[in-house]
Amino acid sequence: MKYKSNIEKYDNHARGITKIENKITFVPYSIIGEVVEIKVTKDEKKYNEATILDIIKKSSKRVEPKCPYYGECGGCDLLHMSNDEAINYKKTFLKDLFQKNHDLEIEVDFIQKNEFEYRNKITLKVMNGKYGYYQNNTHKLVDIKSCLTAKKSINNFLIDFHHLNIQNGEVIIRSNYNNELLIAIQSEEIVKPNFDKIKENHKLVGIVLNNKPIYGKGLFIEKVNNYYFQVSYNSFFQINLEICAIIFDFIKKCASGNKLLDLYCGVGTLGIVAANNVKKVVGIEVFENAITNALINKKMNKVDNIDFILGNTNNAVNKLKNNFDYIIVDPPRSGLDQKTLDYIIKCKSPNLIYISCNPITLSKNLKELLQIYELKTIKALDMFPNTKHVECMVLLSLK
Repeated sequence: MKYKSNIEKYDNHARGITKIENKITFVPYSIIGEVVEIKVTKDEKKYNEATILDIIKKSSKRVEPKCPYYGECGGCDLLHMSNDEAINYKKTFLKDLFQKNHDLEIEVDFIQKNEFEYRNKITLKVMNGKYGYYQNNTHKLVDIKSCLTAKKSINNFLIDFHHLNIQNGEVIIRSNYNNELLIAIQSEEIVKPNFDKIKENHKLVGIVLNNKPIYGKGLFIEKVNNYYFQVSYNSFFQINLEICAIIFDFIKKCASGNKLLDLYCGVGTLGIVAANNVKKVVGIEVFENAITNALINKKMNKVDNIDFILGNTNNAVNKLKNNFDYIIVDPPRSGLDQKTLDYIIKCKSPNLIYISCNPITLSKNLKELLQIYELKTIKALDMFPNTKHVECMVLLSLK
C-alpha cells in the first residue's frame, strides 16, 4: 500500500522519520521537510520501515549523489544530502543525545577536512573475480570500479586490481602518507599476484597472503604531523590522517602531569604524542603486532619515557597503581567494558580524554563517568564524511 508522508526528523541512522496511522516509520534516503510517497517494507509492532517510491516535494538540501553505487553499496549513507545538511544532522544528533541522556546543553565544535578521498584503507570482498562492497545488510556483492572516499593511490590501484589474480576472498588495501601500498589478502584458493605488473604503476611495499608476507614486508611507515609510525597490515590506525592530526594536536595541547595512561593504545600513537608533556606514559594494547609496532615507534620518535603492556585492557588495569594524572581512552565501537570503567572511576585521574567512534556507547559510559567528572570540551570530528558516523573527542575533569 502507498502512503503520502511528511518527513519530520532523522533517527540515529540518518533515516527520515514520519508517521503512518500513528506509527513511527523510518524512511532511508529522505530529508527533513520532504513530502514523499512511500511503501512499507517492514511492519513491526512498534514501527515501520519504508522505501521511497516518489519525492513529491523535494528538499533544497537534496543533491544528486556523486557515487554511481549509492543506494546499493553499504558504505556511504548521506550522499543524497548537501554537505551542510549532513553536518547539521551529525551536530543535531550529538546535541539531542547529550540532552536526552545527560540533560546537558552542549555546543558542538564540528571539524571536517576532506569531504572525499580521505580513506587510507578499504576492505573489498571478491567473488568470482569481481570485487566490491556488500549491499546493505546482505552478502550480495556490489561490483565497483572506484570509491569516492578512498585516496587516489587506492583508486589508481583498483585499475590494476586484476593483477592480484584472486577469484574469491577478501582484500584490504592500505595507503600511507607517501602513497605506498600495503595489501592483505585472505583466500582459501591459490593466489599468485603478478608483482612485476603491480610494481610498474604503484609504490608497492608489501603483499600479505593469509597472514604471511609473499612480497616485501607486512608493514609500512605512516606519518602524521612530524611523527612517524610503523604500522603492520593488521594493526589499527586512523583511516583519515587529517582528522588524526587534529586529535594529535588536541592531545599535545591537553596532556600534562607526571604519569599518563593510554588505554587501547594501538601502535602507540597517542601516548607517543603526549610523552613530551609528561614524565611517564604507560600504554596497554591487546594485539601483539600493534605492541611490536609501538616499541619500534617509540624509538623512531626518540621517546624513552613510555612503556607498553600487552594484554586485555580490562585485566591489565587491575595490575596498575591508581596514580595517573591523565588517562586517554580510544576504545572499540562497543565502548569501555565494565572492568575498565570501574578502574577509571576508582583511579580518579584528574583528567580523562575519551575518543570515541560511537557516540551512543560514549554516552552510555558517560552516565557513570559524569558521577565523578564534569564535561569540559566536546569536539565532533568528521572522520567519515558522507556516512552517518561521527567521531567524538571529550575532555573530562574530576569534580
